[in-house]
Formats: sequence, C-alpha cells, structure tokens
Amino acid sequence: MPQQPPVRSTPTRPSRPDASMSLLTNVMDHSLDDGYAEAAVRKRAAGDGGLPKTLRSKLGLAAGLVLAALVVTVGAAQARVAAPVVAKEREELIDRIDRETEAADKLEDSVDELRDDVSARQRAALRDSGGSDQAELVGILSGATAVHGPGVKLVVDDAKEATSGGDGDPRETSGFSDTGRVRDRDMQRVVNGLWESGAEAVSINGQRLTALSAIRAAGDAILVDNKPLVPPYTVLAVGDGKRLSTRFQNSADGLYLHALQENYSIRTAISVADDLRLPAAPSVIVRTAQPRSEKGTS
Repeated sequence: MPQQPPVRSTPTRPSRPDASMSLLTNVMDHSLDDGYAEAAVRKRAAGDGGLPKTLRSKLGLAAGLVLAALVVTVGAAQARVAAPVVAKEREELIDRIDRETEAADKLEDSVDELRDDVSARQRAALRDSGGSDQAELVGILSGATAVHGPGVKLVVDDAKEATSGGDGDPRETSGFSDTGRVRDRDMQRVVNGLWESGAEAVSINGQRLTALSAIRAAGDAILVDNKPLVPPYTVLAVGDGKRLSTRFQNSADGLYLHALQENYSIRTAISVADDLRLPAAPSVIVRTAQPRSEKGTS
C-alpha cells in the first residue's frame, strides 16, 4: 500500500488581542482625516505675504502697542505744554481773590470808622443841643450814650444736652432743631420783661439795645440788629438792682424763662451787680420820625 506524504500544516498568524475592536482601532490609528490634514497644509502654505499666522499676530500686536505708546506720548506732551498755562491762570485767580478780599476788608474797616464817627457826632450834638440834663437823658434812653450804674446780670444758655422735640411740640414749629436751644423769641421776652420791670438800659453780649433794635433769627443763630450772637447770652440791665431782679422774676416773662429752665433744661443765672457798664449803640438813625416844632402850636 503506497505511503501518503505527510500533511503539512500551514502556520497560523497569532490574532491581535484587539482584533474584535477593529472599528475602534481604525479610529485611533486614523484620528485625523486626510481631508483635514490637507486643509491644514494648504492653510499653512497660504497667507499674507506667505508669513505664518503666529508671526502676523505678533506684528499686529507690536503695531498696536506702538500706536498706543504714540497716543500716550502725545497726550503727555500736550499736558506738559498746558500745565504751565493752567498753573499761571490758577495763581492769577488766587491773587485776584486775595486782592478783592483785602479791598473788601479795607472797605469794611472804613465803614466801621465812619459809623463810629457818626455816632460820636450824634452824641456831641445831643450834648450841645441845649438843656444838658435833658440831652443826657435823651442820650441814655436812646442808647446813644454809654452808661454805667447798678443793675442785674442775666445769663441765658442752651441746655447741656439738647434733645430733638417730638411731633406736636410747640417749640418745634420755629425751625430750630433742638428744644434745648435758646431762641430769638425767648430773648425777646427776656428783654421786654426787663424793660417792663424798670430797666433803663439793656445790652446783650455787649450789643446795646435801643428803641429801634430788633432780635431775630437766621437759621439757628440769634441776630441783634443783624449781628449774630453766640451763647451764652449775657444780658446786662441798668436799674435798681434788687427791685429790678425781683420784679423781673415775678413777671410773666420771668416765669416763662423759669418754665424753659424746668421743662427744657435751658440754663439761666441772675445776679445783682453794683456797677455795670454798657457801651453806646453803634448808631441811632431815625428815618421817619421828626421832632415836633413848638411853632404853630396853640
């Protein structure tokens, strides 16, 4: 029996472990499509002047920085040129303000000197008008003459801790922010009460009062003849000291002042003085009243 040749087995290639994942392997091996690759090559080859994109970006940024630096440099140069002009104008304006302020101060001093001269001439005219006793009396009562004599000293001051008033408080209607503050109408009542109690001459903080004096308010400040006063308010009244003090404290205005002290803590102090000195009023100008002539009267 003839012997058959042995059968040769063909060697088998070992299979890849990821043979079952051929699709995923293909994606991983060819992650960039050929079309994308070609487009990237063409984009790199093309361009302005054949320059790479990175270089163009750098050149553009450099141009922008140069332009910005140029603008800043021009602005700084203009500021340096304008600075001396602005400084010169400012100095000229300050000098002008100083000159005008100095001129205003000189004019104010001149007005005060003229006012004092007018007051002195008025007092001299009163003394030389005949009937020296009557002229002196008129000067005292009109406030044109400085006086001295016994009387009372009354000090009125704001409360130590002024508090705001509530709704419906009658003292809240005058415009003052605190009920513990002395107001113009309070000083009006004080002065009127002293006159009524027998005072012959009255001053507030050295400001002599006359028949034409006015006590008013401007904001929270008290004005006497348009001159602002600050607390404490020292009222000097020439008269019979003990009698004047007693009559004033027992009067309606004295009781009103006492009520302010009790209800609003406004501070008051009254004392009798042996000799008080009151200055003359700055000027007494009568614009309407005329002296009555004895001629033509029956």
